[in-house]
Amino acid sequence: MSLQEALTPRDADPRLSGIIKLAILAVGGQGGGVLTGWIEDLARSQGYAAQATSVAGVSQRTGATVYYVEMAPHRPGDPFPVFSLMPAPGDVDIMIAAEMMEAGRSIIRGFVTPDRTTLIASSHRALAVSEKMVPGDGIASSDEVLAAAEIAARRFIAADFDALAVRNGSVISASLFGALAGAGVLPFPREAFEAAIRASGKGVEGSLRAFAAAFDVAANPAPDAPVVPPATVATAVSGPARLVAEWNRLAARVSALPETVAELALPGLRKVVEFQDLAYGAEYLDRLAKVQAVDRADKGWVLSREAAKYIANAMAYDDIIRVADLKTRARRFDRIKGEMRVKDGNVLQLTEFFHPRAEEIVGMFPARLGARVEADPKWMARLTRWFDKGRRLRTDSLRAFLMLHVLGGLKGWRRRTLRHAQEQAHLARWLETALAEVPRNYDLAVELIRCRRLIKGYSDTHARGLSKFDRVIAVTLSIAARDDAPDWCRRLREAALKDEEGKALDGAIRTVESFA
Repeated sequence: MSLQEALTPRDADPRLSGIIKLAILAVGGQGGGVLTGWIEDLARSQGYAAQATSVAGVSQRTGATVYYVEMAPHRPGDPFPVFSLMPAPGDVDIMIAAEMMEAGRSIIRGFVTPDRTTLIASSHRALAVSEKMVPGDGIASSDEVLAAAEIAARRFIAADFDALAVRNGSVISASLFGALAGAGVLPFPREAFEAAIRASGKGVEGSLRAFAAAFDVAANPAPDAPVVPPATVATAVSGPARLVAEWNRLAARVSALPETVAELALPGLRKVVEFQDLAYGAEYLDRLAKVQAVDRADKGWVLSREAAKYIANAMAYDDIIRVADLKTRARRFDRIKGEMRVKDGNVLQLTEFFHPRAEEIVGMFPARLGARVEADPKWMARLTRWFDKGRRLRTDSLRAFLMLHVLGGLKGWRRRTLRHAQEQAHLARWLETALAEVPRNYDLAVELIRCRRLIKGYSDTHARGLSKFDRVIAVTLSIAARDDAPDWCRRLREAALKDEEGKALDGAIRTVESFA
């Protein structure tokens, strides 16, 4: 066998016997630089000339960092090959994406071609800033990327390499390196890959475990797993007998609802009770009962089903008490420690950012006092000067943690606050407006219920959402007599969800005003 034949990988395009071109897309914290270093060291240890470059992206705003490696067989004394500094569209042999949307970006940029490229991608998601900024659901579809990859790549290998790495006490760079080895697209033995990891001298044991697990996944792809139906939400709870008995009474009320409604009412009840208490959960079911009383079975109880979801969201609003409670829960600290892979003996410093407006501060006042203060421009200006500035609190310190813990424990005070009174009044008006349309236009009533989706978040985010909600409701009611009012309500809501500034909503409102 010739040297050239020996160097040709078992499943590679024949052109890989020349210069092999490999690109990696990874964001910060995914070890793209480490993975690139391993590949470069691997190639050189096997008698190849290799060059690695990188061009930094801006986190996930404009894309991931592009790491690029070129390698070619090289005998001592031969001229060193001239390598390129960046990948070119249509000229990449192996593409590694450390996250599913980066695989999509690599396809869009032309790095993945069906006649040449082996695409290795992790199927997990790290949401891009552009996805998080959308007021509605801005999450891009992984299924679309998967379908495109099957067509665009010569060979496509995908698995949740991030979860696989975590289970083995390592990071995704190690599992991607194992997938690269298991894919068999480089002309190097497994032992050489493992030697590159050992030579790094850092986190070797965990990296080798993740490498081995990913190697097996890539070398022996499993058949498609059968679809498993989601588990039914359990109703069992634990606690003092009196409270458990009260919860069971509420759960029994949910069980008496039509099945399609109960499916959402039970998690809604859990959310409301966790937010406040069991009495608040009873109020939630009372409101839902009023909706069901005017609903229609021949319509599939759609109105009640939507109300079960959005009434719970409206009742479990984000105030200072809720935000402080969420930030001091033990399971949140456990989650952060897990994500940061904090080990025994490590010190975790956690800084929380708060930016309460004067409205949030006044919202904590007793309802009558708060209403007077809110109506006084001078007092609101003073509170703005005192509080309207970003604050960073180290919740790993006792003082900051205790302050938030005390705030989070003020659930008993919440019902007396101005914010609670405002939320309850707004909730009542919304339901009254929607239910008034049921006799005339059932579909419009459903769309008005769904408009509650526009309101979420805390502080400025909540204020923007509330403003959009009020505008959509007002414009919809101005054309409520039209047969196509439900469709226009849906269009207005979708326009409001498209951008934070509300430009799309402005355009949609102008369209409605042109014929209203």
